[in-house]
Amino acid sequence: MHSFSTIRKLLYLGREYPKGSDYFRDRLRAAFTKNKSVQDPQKIKDMIARGEYVAKELEALYYLRKYRAMKKRYYEE
Repeated sequence: MHSFSTIRKLLYLGREYPKGSDYFRDRLRAAFTKNKSVQDPQKIKDMIARGEYVAKELEALYYLRKYRAMKKRYYEE
């Protein structure tokens, strides 16, 4: 169940990816296709955890980008 919410979250975050949503979606699909034969439950949990980590990192980068844009608009350096 967590994997589907992680996939949805990654797809949603990929909409703002700097290289474009198509690029991000293709890379995401390739990552899932590469690991489709994994059967070990522990490895699957580790991969889901990594996907959640990547989602959090993307969110942090997007917030930083928005913060910098706002700071640039309102403050002179």
